[in-house]
Amino acid sequence: MFLSLVNMAGALKKIVLPFLVAISLNTQAAENLVVKAKRGDGIYSILRQYNLHQNTANLDSFLDLNHLGPTDYLILDKSYILPIKIFIYNGTSIRSTLGITDYDKAVRIQKFNEALVEKNIKPSAYKNDKNLWVPYHELFGLKETSGFKPYTFISPIMGEAYQEITVEDESLKECVYYLVSGHGGPDPGAMTTKDGEYLCEDEYAYDVTLRLARNLMTHGATVYMITRDMNDGIRDLVYLGHDKDETCWFDQKIPANQNARLKQRVDAVNRLHEKHKDAKVEKMIAIHVDSRSEGEKIDIFFYHFPGSTEGKESADTLLSTIDRKYNEHQKTRGYKGVVKSRDLFVLRETKVSAVYIELGNITNEFDQKRLLIVDNRQAIANWLALGVQSDAKRILAGH
Repeated sequence: MFLSLVNMAGALKKIVLPFLVAISLNTQAAENLVVKAKRGDGIYSILRQYNLHQNTANLDSFLDLNHLGPTDYLILDKSYILPIKIFIYNGTSIRSTLGITDYDKAVRIQKFNEALVEKNIKPSAYKNDKNLWVPYHELFGLKETSGFKPYTFISPIMGEAYQEITVEDESLKECVYYLVSGHGGPDPGAMTTKDGEYLCEDEYAYDVTLRLARNLMTHGATVYMITRDMNDGIRDLVYLGHDKDETCWFDQKIPANQNARLKQRVDAVNRLHEKHKDAKVEKMIAIHVDSRSEGEKIDIFFYHFPGSTEGKESADTLLSTIDRKYNEHQKTRGYKGVVKSRDLFVLRETKVSAVYIELGNITNEFDQKRLLIVDNRQAIANWLALGVQSDAKRILAGH
């Protein structure tokens, strides 16, 4: 299972440690700090916990130490090497412990240790436990990577636990996405029961869509949640309670009539499109959950409007990404998702290229695991986000 994490993407260049400016000390006598990934840890978030995010060159060190790629995930309970070395403090001074003369450097290392003790990250002060933590950017003279610096903002619609979003790069800064989760308001969509609990399409589609939106935002994308529920946010629950208070962008009550509801969503996307005509990438992504006979197991599949070359290419990119990720993590599983054309109202009437996604069969016990297990919902969102990034790269390369 995968953590609910923030994907890292990448424009930063790899740093080869041996050629960096080093201070004169025996690093062989020191051990690297090793930590286990907890639920919610991602590459950037774990660096942030240990105050390593402020010098972005530490990201390259972390990837290099752990043989990770810029879009890899952290795995729950797996150990990872941090760009921090632990020295045995000699009881006299930081400078004599490390064999340096730079007073300012020693002060920065002291403050680094004190800050982590204050955050309850480091268990004890170095003068007490004799463990002096030295970050790589001090140890090897790593310089701040030029260019973009990560920043954080608040998005209340994500819910309290997920509302703080860190923009890690700007790979999608020229991209606008209109995300439409299926049904909502008076219409729960496909429904079934399990263990006495109702499973409603609109709730599970919305949760995955929110997770996808958050992922895209971390890469600088402009994202609109067309279907909205300000009370729910991302929910790390198996059974998602159902309600009828969803609205359509912005604060429009969702009508009961299906045709009126679809038109309302298309109109919202088309109005927003007028604001973003100059965007290099614009996409509408609709996310649904199918309902078929209980015995029919299906994989994630994709629709595009008949004759839409751009829609088909986007759907093909998403499908190939999901296929690749399943082959990486469940090699014997076999992925049977497909891309098909279909004359659906939301695909036909939206003025931007669109893809319609079905996540699975809500009545099938195997497909239900894709929806009910929180880490699976996050993995779907992560993989879809990777597909969206690949699709954007394809489009931007043509500009």
